[in-house]
Amino acid sequence: MKSKVVSAEAAVSRIADNAVVSVSSSSGLGCPDKVLEALGARFEATGHPRRLTTLHPIAAGDMYGIKGIDHIARDGLLDRVIAGSYPSGASSLPMPEIWKMIVENRIAAYNVPSGIMFDMHRDVAAKRPGVLTQVGIDTFVDPELQGCAMNDKAAAAPIVKRVDFAGDTWLHFDNFAPDVTILRATTADEHGNLTYEHEGAYLGGLDQAIAARNNRGLVIAQVKRVTAAGSLRPHDVRVPGHLVDCIVVDPDQYQTTETLYDPAISGEIIHPLADFELAEYGVEKVIARRAAMELSAGQAANLGFGICALVPRILLEEGRAGDVTWAIEQGAVGGMPLTGFAFGCASNADAFMPSPNQFTYFQGGGFDVTFLSFLEVDRKGNVNVSKLGKKPYLTAGCGGFVDITANARKIVFAGLFEAAAGLNLTSEGLFVEKPGKFSKMVEAVEHVTFSGSRARENGQDVLYVTERCVMRIGENGLVATEIMPGIDPERDIIAASGGRVSVAENATSMPLSLLSERKMGLTI
Repeated sequence: MKSKVVSAEAAVSRIADNAVVSVSSSSGLGCPDKVLEALGARFEATGHPRRLTTLHPIAAGDMYGIKGIDHIARDGLLDRVIAGSYPSGASSLPMPEIWKMIVENRIAAYNVPSGIMFDMHRDVAAKRPGVLTQVGIDTFVDPELQGCAMNDKAAAAPIVKRVDFAGDTWLHFDNFAPDVTILRATTADEHGNLTYEHEGAYLGGLDQAIAARNNRGLVIAQVKRVTAAGSLRPHDVRVPGHLVDCIVVDPDQYQTTETLYDPAISGEIIHPLADFELAEYGVEKVIARRAAMELSAGQAANLGFGICALVPRILLEEGRAGDVTWAIEQGAVGGMPLTGFAFGCASNADAFMPSPNQFTYFQGGGFDVTFLSFLEVDRKGNVNVSKLGKKPYLTAGCGGFVDITANARKIVFAGLFEAAAGLNLTSEGLFVEKPGKFSKMVEAVEHVTFSGSRARENGQDVLYVTERCVMRIGENGLVATEIMPGIDPERDIIAASGGRVSVAENATSMPLSLLSERKMGLTI
């Protein structure tokens, strides 16, 4: 058999003009960066391939050294990008090239929920007529709002429409058949069988490879190393060799953002619980503590980025790290979800699920509770995490947020009530010493990533946890049902929100134990 091992340059030379290219990645996690770099370099040298459409269920690359999609963010090379998320980072960093192309309307750019992106791959592989789903109705995904379009060029070429089917309203997404899939693994044998022993997740590489193969496409796999044919255990092979055309070797590929390799992320070793840092004392820890009070032992819980990512560390500090099973969209189940650059990975995981399967679990609401952050909340209880017009690259887009919240039984949103307020934490209460720059409780969110009215219609249990109060959606808008000791309800909640949040007559006090610099004595 002819060797499938080729240079990155040889692999990308097979990508034609106008191709639809699917890329498996999650920011720096599993990013086939060497192949994407070679693709950008080929275009610079030859002017080809041109007018590509790229599909990214989760972001490709980050802003901290793994360029990913930015390698191919070039005029003429990219024509259209359909992605669950995009690279994001701090405002102190330069705007990524892909974001410049989006805001300058140089490409058509769409933000499609990650679970729907995986559904699109499965449905096009099976020759079904596109994705039919109720995930995203009444959010920015809905064509009655933005229809996933991130700019005018995308709005002029819709990819989703509302349809009536079986007596109900659904969203229908067009098919995009991949001509090429680019994925990443750890080891390939000479026949192209792929194993993932050093990876922090399987992501959706298998489904994306099948989608390309079933449409007579090309599959390129980037790996760390190659071994002899027949030396891999069949049970360890996650993508079989008959789906793989080209193998590109990069012995220096990073496991995830700013992490060359951590064996606990891939399950090679188990870290003692004492190795994990506890949440630093401060306002965010107070919020995470109150969120953690919504848990019960034995539950399965989903976790998002931001303040809520601290909730597992609260349980760790309280001696309850094993009481809850965490499930994150990249596929890790159990263990200790990581924070910061390594978010999306977990140390000491019990199992790894392929992301498409994890999203099937999420979309159907199989878990007990989800903890998610917010950028802004409006008086109707709508939440925005997906768009900031002034600095768009501060958010990655919706990712799996819309899939997760669509049918979740219980949702706990966590965030600050105001931005950059002067707050004083004491053992007796939390005091607002200086108003914030602006309230995160707004009249109308810039982007509806979560629909408060639809949640009410569906009977979902929704809480909004901040440092000042806990809120719920009432008949006439947001209502604070719990108040932090030290907070003046009239000044610090009603006036600070511009009257968008009211205070319940029977509002209770949040427990002082949330403010303790020692353990809070959490029972779940």
